Amino acid sequence: MTIHPEIAKILATLPAPDGSPLNPEAMRAGEAAQVPPPEVRFPLHSVQDATAVTPSGEVPVRIYTPAEADAYGLLVYFHGGAFFLGSLDTHDHVARSLAKETGHKVISVGYRLAPEASFPAGLDDCYGVVRWAAEQGGNLGWDGKNLAVAGDSSGGNFVAAVTARAHDDGFSAITHQILFYPSLDLDFDVDRYASLRENAEGYGLETAGLLPFNSFYLESGADPADPLVSPIKRQDLAGLPPALVITAEHDPLRDEGELYGLRLREAGVDAFVSRYEGANHGFIQNFSWIPEFYGPFEETAAFLGGSIGLNGNAGLKGSAAQ
Repeated sequence: MTIHPEIAKILATLPAPDGSPLNPEAMRAGEAAQVPPPEVRFPLHSVQDATAVTPSGEVPVRIYTPAEADAYGLLVYFHGGAFFLGSLDTHDHVARSLAKETGHKVISVGYRLAPEASFPAGLDDCYGVVRWAAEQGGNLGWDGKNLAVAGDSSGGNFVAAVTARAHDDGFSAITHQILFYPSLDLDFDVDRYASLRENAEGYGLETAGLLPFNSFYLESGADPADPLVSPIKRQDLAGLPPALVITAEHDPLRDEGELYGLRLREAGVDAFVSRYEGANHGFIQNFSWIPEFYGPFEETAAFLGGSIGLNGNAGLKGSAAQ
């Protein structure tokens, strides 16, 4: 299927990459300028900024309560941005939609970014907030049931790394992992996955840009051979939480996400992969206003509720896409 026409319109306005060095400060400022003011964001019962006290330090979080209730499932969300971009504000609408559709209290994590914070600072922050959420369950209104972790792109990388780290530490409270077009292999060998060549150019995120965009993280001490950096390289995936992996047809990272789902299933983990046709990398953050691309939030709700199969345009539940 060709790229969705609404996405194609936006892609046509983007300047071609010129090879100039990336400027994190300027790019962050550009992102911040596009954040809508709070008064135009759709309302929830409450949205509160707070601080999680973790072994890695104090981590800013934003807590989204969808409606008044006696207790809630918890969903800890890690935003994307190639480990050096993104914030609580840039992904505020994603967290709001997750809370609205799932009925869970969502805790969005303002983790430290590269290059200012070297590896594993961001990962430590994310893991620390998950442990904090479990410890503070009574104060957060946790029902003691679902404690899910979710993330998009590099946030999906943190989801896989956090669940693996929790497993190895004997921390068993995480019940679900949800990965939206995750970046799981930072060893950017273009021959490793067909989608790196198939979707190399013309769809927003380009294969040639993967290394420079992730260089801030890699140059901060992250080794692509380390399974906590490239979670797809973890040898034993047995015992990890059930997974929902959302991928995009026109994404260079598509195949590594789908391979992760397949490998989880081969390890005996319940894993469901759902590919969105006509979509590109970042579609949940950038294009969820298109009705058919709002589906991942509904699928997440179904996954957390114990059912799968709401995505009418993918049909890849229960197996990795081929």
